[in-house]
Amino acid sequence: MSVVSILYTGQSGLSSHGDAIGIVGDNIANANTVGYKGSRANFEDVLARSLGSGGPGDIGMGSRLASVQKILTQGALLGTGVSTDLAIKGDGFFVVKGEVDGLAGNFYTRAGQFHLDADGKLTNDNGLVVQGYGVDAQGNIIKNVTDLQVGTSNIPPSATTAANMVGNLDSNATTPANPFSLTDPTGTSNFSTSMTVYDSLGNAHSVNVFFRQEAAAGTWTWNALVDGGDTTGGTGAGTWESIASGTLTFDTQGRLDTEVNGAASVDFVGATPGQAITFDFGDSITTDGGSGLTGMTNYAGPSTINFMDQDGYASGALTSISIDTDGMISGIFSNGQQQAVGQVLLADFQNAQDLQRTGGNLFVETQKSGAALIGEATQGGRGSINAGALEQSNVDLAKEFVDMIAFQRGFQSSSKTIQTADMLLQEVIGLKR
Repeated sequence: MSVVSILYTGQSGLSSHGDAIGIVGDNIANANTVGYKGSRANFEDVLARSLGSGGPGDIGMGSRLASVQKILTQGALLGTGVSTDLAIKGDGFFVVKGEVDGLAGNFYTRAGQFHLDADGKLTNDNGLVVQGYGVDAQGNIIKNVTDLQVGTSNIPPSATTAANMVGNLDSNATTPANPFSLTDPTGTSNFSTSMTVYDSLGNAHSVNVFFRQEAAAGTWTWNALVDGGDTTGGTGAGTWESIASGTLTFDTQGRLDTEVNGAASVDFVGATPGQAITFDFGDSITTDGGSGLTGMTNYAGPSTINFMDQDGYASGALTSISIDTDGMISGIFSNGQQQAVGQVLLADFQNAQDLQRTGGNLFVETQKSGAALIGEATQGGRGSINAGALEQSNVDLAKEFVDMIAFQRGFQSSSKTIQTADMLLQEVIGLKR
């Protein structure tokens, strides 16, 4: 090896170790960057020539940086409590779309610092829109990849069609002296309760249900009444109007045996006429083929309602969202309803190592990485989504400092090689004197 070759060898060591120190420095600088994936310097030797004397061996010309390898190991998940902060546990990348430095299209990232913009779109800090599945007006998923827009409009109201009650009617109750009367429902019944129902416009109406013990043992009648001013052509405000009635019978063990219900139909003012409401008092033995124990019972003890519900609701405004592990976004509305408003998707690659970094915690696909395989989280080898958390950088600072010291020593040693070669050159030059 000539003295000049030694200079080149030393220079290659300076260059490769300098690049490696730069890579370590980049890792350290991004130790607190959300979703950052560290890189590793891979060296290879440089072979100049074989010995010309026929002896075994060959002469190297130093080293060079062969590749910069992405370290795609999982970063720690840190809870934030922010519903739009998302972290991936496992493989995959979030898909965001927009334009960055003149490059437009899909980008891929592990950084899930998202928020809703003024238009209800789920975006990152650079305004790139998260991609996923949208929904139709009924909250059904539409499986076309698009901008995720949660929306800001209210969900429409839904008229009550079913009402359910669970409780007990006192088996020791006595039959009131007078028949049931709309002018005195309280005095002609044994027990009453009230519930709120909704018409097609989302207006709330109070329905009072009166229960009356009849002469026959285990037989009760019920009447559902509304204020007469709530209905079209009703009896007027401040009076009672019946919208439904029926009979409940119980066996000698207090179980609900039969339900005989009259047709419930009501014309609330301004709403869709003929609103039908089915009142259900449990899984009766004879009528429903049930146990007779899941709704109203007839035991000795105070008459009471333990639980009631109905399926109607008023119009509601979006108040918050929640995101499941499969990326399903549920809107939580001011009327207590939840409805699917979209689904976050993940992208996976045949060779994620060859994705190209573009800055801003973003990657783009390359020919070597293969095309993005976009689909639902937890499916097809993709990881799960953790809402209210962010994935931290996977950089191990302790390891990076150890690597930096090793590369620094390599750099210093290569510089010593150059100094030695320089001394040899000075010796050669001195031969002329």
